[in-house]
Amino acid sequence: MATDLSDLLVPELVVVGLPAASKKALFTQLGALAAPWVGLDARAIAEGLSAREKEGSTGFGGGVAIPHARLAGMQRVALIVARLAQPLGFAAVDDVAVDVVVAMLSPPHAGGEHLKALARVARRFRDRTLVAKLRGAGSPDAIYALLTADDTRDAA
Repeated sequence: MATDLSDLLVPELVVVGLPAASKKALFTQLGALAAPWVGLDARAIAEGLSAREKEGSTGFGGGVAIPHARLAGMQRVALIVARLAQPLGFAAVDDVAVDVVVAMLSPPHAGGEHLKALARVARRFRDRTLVAKLRGAGSPDAIYALLTADDTRDAA
């Protein structure tokens, strides 16, 4: 099964060295980054991510978090990928601070599509080798290339 994320990610929504002192600050910055690309208000995006986080941590483990929200006005599922300047406490399942964030925004009616995309992202970021490569990538373009390459050809 192809695991590239090219249908969910645009290069402009990949950032390296994002400073975030708290989850609130992180969500505010992710909202500001995504707003022009998804056509929504930055505050609405930040509030959606915060509201979902209040239901339970989206810290995925291994230093990765996958915050997500369903937002009115979204036309399709979109990802924002950020490598943080400093690890951030996220109450992750393994208590490891987060330095790689993959935020997912979906239309409110995209139940199945949302869950399938979330499963794809989780499967991709469960790969410790990939996450190590993301941490070592020197630029947003390098991260984008890693996430949009179909890794099935590398499977051995």
